[in-house]
This record gives sequence, C-alpha cells and structure tokens, in this order.
Amino acid sequence: MMIGRGGWSSVPPVVKNLLIINGLMFLAAFVFEQSIGFDFWEEFGLHYFASDKFHPYQIVTYMFMHGSLSHIFFNMFAVWMFGTAIENVWGSKRFLTYYLLTGFGAALLHYGIIYLEISPVLDQLQAIIDSPTPAAVVDFADSNSGISVLRRLKPQYYDYFISLKNGLIRSPEDATIGNEMSLFMMKLTEMVKDGPNIVGASGSLFGILLAFGMMFPNLPLMMIFIPIPIKAKYFVIGYGVMELYSAFQNNPNDNVAHFAHLGGMLFGFLIIKFWEKTGQRWR
Repeated sequence: MMIGRGGWSSVPPVVKNLLIINGLMFLAAFVFEQSIGFDFWEEFGLHYFASDKFHPYQIVTYMFMHGSLSHIFFNMFAVWMFGTAIENVWGSKRFLTYYLLTGFGAALLHYGIIYLEISPVLDQLQAIIDSPTPAAVVDFADSNSGISVLRRLKPQYYDYFISLKNGLIRSPEDATIGNEMSLFMMKLTEMVKDGPNIVGASGSLFGILLAFGMMFPNLPLMMIFIPIPIKAKYFVIGYGVMELYSAFQNNPNDNVAHFAHLGGMLFGFLIIKFWEKTGQRWR
C-alpha cells in the first residue's frame, strides 16, 4: 500500500495531522528535557488514577507520546498505512472519533487490569502501615506481589527494608523500628501507585488494525516478518492472540502494555458493532 502520486498531499487530513502532532510531541519531549529538564513523559504519559502524578488530560495526551524513535516510527507507519484506507472510507470525523475512543478504551482496560493487580498489594501495605508486625512484614516480603514490588527498589532501599524487617523480627515491641517501617511502607505505597506510566498510540493503532481486518478481511498483506501474503483478517486475529498470550505471561522484563493494545481492539469491535446495531453505515 503506497501513498501514491499525490505524495504527502494525498494523505487524508486526520491521519496527516496525527503524524504531525505525534512527531512534534516526540521532538518537544527531547528538546524540553535537554534544555530545561522538563519531563514530557512523566507529565503527559498516563499514570494510574490513584497516583499523585495523574492528571485527567493524560487520558488524551498519552496517545501522542512515544518513548523511542523505533516506537514512534512503527506506530506512525502503521497509522499511515492502515489509517489512510479507513479514513478514506469513513471520512475524517468518524475516523477521528474512532481513533480517540479506542485510545480511551485502551486506557480503561489497562486501568482495570492495573487496579486488579495492585489493589491486594496496597491492602497489604496499608495493613503494615496500620500495624507493622513481624508476621505481616514477612508475609508481604515472601508473597509474589511483595517480591515483585521489592525487586523494583534500588539496592540501598532494598537493604534498608531488609534491615528494618530483621530489626522488627528481633525486637517486635520496638516502637522506633515499627514507626520507621510504617514510614517506609508509606513511601512504598506511593511508588506502587506511581508505577510505570504508559505512552503511545498503540491502543488506537490496534483499534485501527481491528477495523481494517473487518473492512478488508480478504485483502492480502505482505509483512517483513512473514514471507508469504496473509489475509488481513488472519493477520489481525493472529496479532490479537499473540497480545493476549503476552499479556497473561506477565513477564517482569516486558514493558509493553499488552492489555492496552487489547483494549483498543475490544473497544474498536464494540464501536463497530454499535454502529451496525444503530444502522450507522461504517463500510
């Protein structure tokens, strides 16, 4: 699929502006960080809603932030390649609506999964803050969630936690150690809430891929990593299955928000089905 003879002028307006805005935000992030030390990724990336770093506008701005050159290149290449065909069929208004709604849907599913993951951890931490007993601390340190949280600490903070834990085990009635443990757990609670933020247009992009597969199911696609043509519907299904598998693998070294990708596809499917049910023509 090529841009065609018209070149840049043949790219439909919403896709064109998405490419421009994402490019400007990516450039601004590096310029502002290098010039005045302002962290665009922290300010405009999407944080967990219970974090002090969360701001409502991040639900929109996170879609226009990218963490690396390869991240923005592949996302924008796919938005251009698949989004152009969809916008030409749907029109700009419907395409933009779909793009933003799938991005919101991606954030919503991601939020839901994060909530389910960290709520038990926050309950454990709050129990220790309220009553820093040796048993509660040991249970937290030995639990899978506790291990996952503690491995994110810098070595000096992890060593400090171990010293507090050992001190509490030796002297459970020592109020000073108990208070220090409570304060440490308060800071750990904030760290868990802050967590890693998410950036990127991938949620909306996966919504676009879903729409493309539904609109042009039998169109053969040639991919760099697949030596033979594959129909769009099988490509989308396969990609979705891989994302689902990766999401449930829960690899601690994997920094990809797979559930956000799946959220974009899920909400894209629901939007299209809603349009069908209400008699709105979408293809």
